[in-house]
Amino acid sequence: MPDPIALVPLPRSVVWSEGTWETTDPWEGLSVGLSEDLPATEYALSISPQGAALSAGSEAALADGRNTFAQIVTGADGSIPCVTIADSPKHAWRGMHLDVSRHFLPVEEIETLLDGMALHRLNVLHLHLTDDQGWRVEIKGYPRLTEVGAWREQTLVGHMSGDAESWTFDGVRHGGSYSQEELKGLVEYARRRGIMIVPEIDLPGHMQAAVAAYPELGNFPEQQVGVREVWGISDHVLGVSDQVFDFLRDVLTQVAGIFPAPYVHIGGDECPTGEWERSSQARARMNEWGLTRVSEIQGRFTTFASEVLAEQGKRAIAWDEVLETHLPDDTVIMNWRGPAGVGEATSRGFQTIVATSDLLYFDHYQADPADEPLAIGGRTTLEDVYTGRLLPKKTSADQERLVMGLQAQLWTEYLPDAGAVQYMAFPRLCAFAERAWGSPEQGWDEFQERLRAHLPRLDAFGIRYRPLDD
Repeated sequence: MPDPIALVPLPRSVVWSEGTWETTDPWEGLSVGLSEDLPATEYALSISPQGAALSAGSEAALADGRNTFAQIVTGADGSIPCVTIADSPKHAWRGMHLDVSRHFLPVEEIETLLDGMALHRLNVLHLHLTDDQGWRVEIKGYPRLTEVGAWREQTLVGHMSGDAESWTFDGVRHGGSYSQEELKGLVEYARRRGIMIVPEIDLPGHMQAAVAAYPELGNFPEQQVGVREVWGISDHVLGVSDQVFDFLRDVLTQVAGIFPAPYVHIGGDECPTGEWERSSQARARMNEWGLTRVSEIQGRFTTFASEVLAEQGKRAIAWDEVLETHLPDDTVIMNWRGPAGVGEATSRGFQTIVATSDLLYFDHYQADPADEPLAIGGRTTLEDVYTGRLLPKKTSADQERLVMGLQAQLWTEYLPDAGAVQYMAFPRLCAFAERAWGSPEQGWDEFQERLRAHLPRLDAFGIRYRPLDD
């Protein structure tokens, strides 16, 4: 029989049957339990005229089942079709990255995004908490990180292109931060929906906001810098003093205490070496550490951060630039620069998360830029996300086993508020969820038809999205 309800992502096995379950309170009528007979990643959901039953091999799989049930009952109006579902994901990591550093988002808006993620059985929110344009997390003992580092005096208007003298600014102070208690509340909100929050403290580059708050953390403490008001890559990176490493130990230890996830992301991307090259202290440190190239300083930071996190029972995740310097064997690589990087990381034995910018950067335009809100550039359509190649052609079975999963990225230089974030996320995140889950492959037209029937669920959750093209 034809599908009476469009599910996104499509479960592995869905068998609709005759009849309906008449109920005004489906959640009350759902029986739930763990089953030793099911694999840890699998759930089984059955709905009959007598009621609904959900069993799963683990708490995580139970959350996946609940999120599928939520799709079925949303907008059901008391009459729910009968169905039997057997389902499990292809990938353990089904993530969304959210940058709250370039533009701050209130907790309640992040909660709405978590609701949207859960609806699509995504299970990791990668929260980018620090960058040149804003430091967003409270760190005890360092009040200026949020008093100073969380606020920039103004923001660039339009694209960062052309001569700097031609740039214009909005003149509006922008910022905000999250207390540790607020973040712990967000962690619990996510946990109840089957989502793990992985924090990112980007180091040793992308640290201008921290250096603005505490100049002694930089390479030239006598030079006061402000929180960055434009985009791009800042030259201001962390210095190499003992004080800097003490600071990082404090930050990473406190962040590890806020977020129970077994991972902390330490950034590692786009780190210029110019300040280290000009710093006599950095040169002296290189001799002390036995380094021959300035670029190797970054490897020292990666190793130190990994060791601190290991003391807290955590593993470090880092962007793929860290492959260029020494790094611990248990580092998880998050590949963003191109599909070939997935091949390099996995061929070297590193567990890898596919986050490549060509298909999985959702700050790109979704259609002709002339008809779309301002974006950073590029063009990644809904169809691209659903049909594009995510792994290099020559990926061996051993390499593929090292791929932990997939992640979509929402960078917010050009996304000033929650409405803009949601417009760029959805419905591309719906197509991404199919890929991350490993749904049975369908043609583009079939998926589009199913997605069109699914979009009213986003309306029901208060999620704003880009309308489908006719």
